[in-house]
Amino acid sequence: MPRSPVGREIDRVDGRLKVTGAAEYSGDYRAPERAADLAHAHLVTSTIARGTITRIDTAAALASPGVLRVYAAPEPIERLALYGVTGQAAGFTEPYIPLQTAAVRFYGQAIAMVVAETPEQARDAAALVTATYAAQPPRTSIADEPHVPAGPTISGSPSSLDILAPGVESIDAALAASDVVVEAEFHQNVQHHVGMEPHAVLAVWEEPDRVTIYAGAQIPAAYALGMAQRLGLLPQNVRLITKYVGGGFGARVVLWSDTPLAAAAARELGRPVRLVLTREQMFTLTGHRSHLTQTVRLGASRRGVLNAVSHRSIAERPSTMSFTMTPAHSTSDALYRTPNLHVDAQLAVLDIPGSRAMRGPNEAPGSFALETAMDELAIATGVDPVELRLRNHATTHPVSGLPWSSKHLEECYRVGAERFGWSARSSRPRSRVDGQWLYGTGMATAIYPAARRTGFAVRVQLRNDDTAVVSTGTSDLGTGATTMVAISGADALGIPLARVTPEIGDTYLPPGAPAVGSSGTHATVPLVVDAARNVIAELKRLAVTRDGSPWQGAAAEDLRYERGILHGGGRSMTFGRLLTAIGSRGVDMESSPGGDPIPGVIHHSFGAHFCEVRVNRFTGETRVTRFTTVADVGRVINAKAARSQLVGGVIFGIGHALLEENHLELRTGRLANSTLADYLVPVNADVPDIDVVMLDEPDPRLTGPLGDGSEDVGTRSLGARGLGEIGTVGSAAAIGNAVFNATGVRLRDVPITPDKLIEHL
Repeated sequence: MPRSPVGREIDRVDGRLKVTGAAEYSGDYRAPERAADLAHAHLVTSTIARGTITRIDTAAALASPGVLRVYAAPEPIERLALYGVTGQAAGFTEPYIPLQTAAVRFYGQAIAMVVAETPEQARDAAALVTATYAAQPPRTSIADEPHVPAGPTISGSPSSLDILAPGVESIDAALAASDVVVEAEFHQNVQHHVGMEPHAVLAVWEEPDRVTIYAGAQIPAAYALGMAQRLGLLPQNVRLITKYVGGGFGARVVLWSDTPLAAAAARELGRPVRLVLTREQMFTLTGHRSHLTQTVRLGASRRGVLNAVSHRSIAERPSTMSFTMTPAHSTSDALYRTPNLHVDAQLAVLDIPGSRAMRGPNEAPGSFALETAMDELAIATGVDPVELRLRNHATTHPVSGLPWSSKHLEECYRVGAERFGWSARSSRPRSRVDGQWLYGTGMATAIYPAARRTGFAVRVQLRNDDTAVVSTGTSDLGTGATTMVAISGADALGIPLARVTPEIGDTYLPPGAPAVGSSGTHATVPLVVDAARNVIAELKRLAVTRDGSPWQGAAAEDLRYERGILHGGGRSMTFGRLLTAIGSRGVDMESSPGGDPIPGVIHHSFGAHFCEVRVNRFTGETRVTRFTTVADVGRVINAKAARSQLVGGVIFGIGHALLEENHLELRTGRLANSTLADYLVPVNADVPDIDVVMLDEPDPRLTGPLGDGSEDVGTRSLGARGLGEIGTVGSAAAIGNAVFNATGVRLRDVPITPDKLIEHL
């Protein structure tokens, strides 16, 4: 009997292809059957942040060897035909048509594109393009620009709210009535996704009105729809292939300028065109996490029980587009029980590159502020930080009052504290010194919404060789989605994993769940189970109606499917043998519509981080030496991939806390350190062994019923939540709290760098 692969340590089914170089990423595709015609594009970007292009000189570039075309803003619509985007796709595209305006909205905007026979020729010619501008002073300071309300969040819930206990006039009054008040302001500069794979696109036109795009995308269906509108095509005439993607983290949610420009040039030239962004161009053309200021005020009793929470933020809103930062949303309005809550999100319009979601987009910066303030409250009240959080544990959602679909946060605290050895911690800063090193420990809570997404589909095909194919158009950003699809298919069908072939990353497949918001797994797994139910029901129907079947004329309800075998009437036969007997190569069915979220409950994942650091008391160098994370993320599908995702999230937190920032030059609007030599990310030497524990408690109320609810299909994989981002949320705060415990220095601006520490040590 095959053992279900769910919850086990499973190697990636595409691992060998990746490590041998056989997996084709966007920059690797060779334009099937037209490789000899492949042309290469290179972008030219602006050197001002605000103003108008008065002239672009392309003569030298056009005279360069191998150059086919030079497109320069404002490019006439007849040569480079691109159009506006409306409706559903508008939120996933830039709100202007690239190269078809002389206006410059940010430093690093695409203003010209060179297409040549080789990438080297395109790059060299692009360096010869020069531009002159009528420049204006850019708006670059959050503090100096007017602030406007952020408005509703993507989910439609308010980003600003006031909840006051009866008789309390204002949040200020609630704070004034509290025994202990903590107030702190927090700052962070721009941060970047820095995926391993550069953004690349290959556009191949098969017909004048039909194109295939090879590019990395986190929401393939929206990406293809946006491309169809940009190119003036019917949606069914745009095919996106996005099988292997070297990291997204939010940067590949949007259809940026590179893809439509490459596709339009390929159409105009009549040959395939590839465009690969340079690393420096990725810092300005593919989004970033917002520059942000936050103020948190906590009021509590002397025992540390919260009476009031106020969380205000001011984030950038780029003049081109934005991912509205509402860092208190899903942190301060969801994490702790309090009778008085004030959340206020404001925006300042700036002339900078477009901001976008970045792993734990609101929750990571929001939790740094809230969880740092909670640590300060623990010190002010003399309550242990873990005990403080237990005293303010929310048994229902603090705003809506609805119950959680599943919540085991208290167990996360208990298990994490025990594994980490929290009881041996001294609350007195600078109490542990070893030579030139100061040691300290800290902790923080993690929370991330488990938003249910609907409108997607999975197809399961049973083949006459006793194998199965599970197909859906989702993409794998390196997160292990391909393996997740295979595992859930093997579990639902009760057959060995080796007999399941996953198909993903193609918009010609059934529309797949987006790889955003840690939702890919819990949106996909129920659909796999449902499609398996449907295909088994169809198999039974064929068994009782088709010639050659030993059950012809029997009743379908008398047949039982178990582990790839049909049983009934004293006979047994594998689905492959049955399909062969009736002369069929295979049978396939898609998931049924439905699976909407169960009403009346709130879905979140939870976790607790425990961290030890050492700080050099002479240089301010900080090293993370130990880290324990315990996560409540529902049913675990692949323990190996899940642990890797949580470890990766903690590494994001290390970068957030200690290393990552891009400085915006206020005078020029230039992001100053936009190379991997200047923008620091964690490397092996910065990362300790990270102890990860997953509670593996299924969330039984994550999704409503699907299919016919038959009992002969595996359902153990239901109740799985996504976990790509929960490791990022709170991990930076745990590090910052540990730095305080080591040094007695409280730094509220990230990253916590040696120059900030050394002046206080």
